[in-house]
Amino acid sequence: MESAPSGWVTRWAHLAAPGGTVLDVAAGSGRHARWFASLGNRVLAIDRDAGALASMHACAGIETLTADIEGAPWPFPENRTFDVVVVTNYLHRPLFGHLTDALAPGGVLIYETFAVGNGSIGKPSNPAFLLRPGELLDAVRGRLRVIAYEDGFVEDPRAAYVQRICAVSEPQSAESVLTIGNTPPGPPRYALTG
Repeated sequence: MESAPSGWVTRWAHLAAPGGTVLDVAAGSGRHARWFASLGNRVLAIDRDAGALASMHACAGIETLTADIEGAPWPFPENRTFDVVVVTNYLHRPLFGHLTDALAPGGVLIYETFAVGNGSIGKPSNPAFLLRPGELLDAVRGRLRVIAYEDGFVEDPRAAYVQRICAVSEPQSAESVLTIGNTPPGPPRYALTG
């Protein structure tokens, strides 16, 4: 079981509103839910595995929801939004629209999962669970502003082909006043990190 948060998630979390709300999709035992809560965020961890979610019941700042997000309707009303939606090591393509719609203005989608090629080195190998080249870009095109995108091979924390994206739900106008973190008012500034 992985317990440390993904480096991709920690790299882009600075774009989130301090103390904001986080939706951890397919949260499992909550490595990202716990990490975001430790930063002072209010987290909703959703998974169909009630046993995995149970390990977070006593964690401050974390609410859990047991739900089958693949076999049942999306469990949130249209007006329920989050400052961050985080998804790692999980893919169910019909959810892409729900995930982008769940972002509040200025909200950040941080997504990372396995990509085509992974079957040559291990699991998952089923194409249903592997992103095709550019698929995350296509999923957010016209809906979110892409801040960072990668598609390739990684050695750590284990050898895998991955695709990952960080994208933001911008205000209606690029000139809208939006403050992220401690940046001055004006057009949004998305600090790129190394």
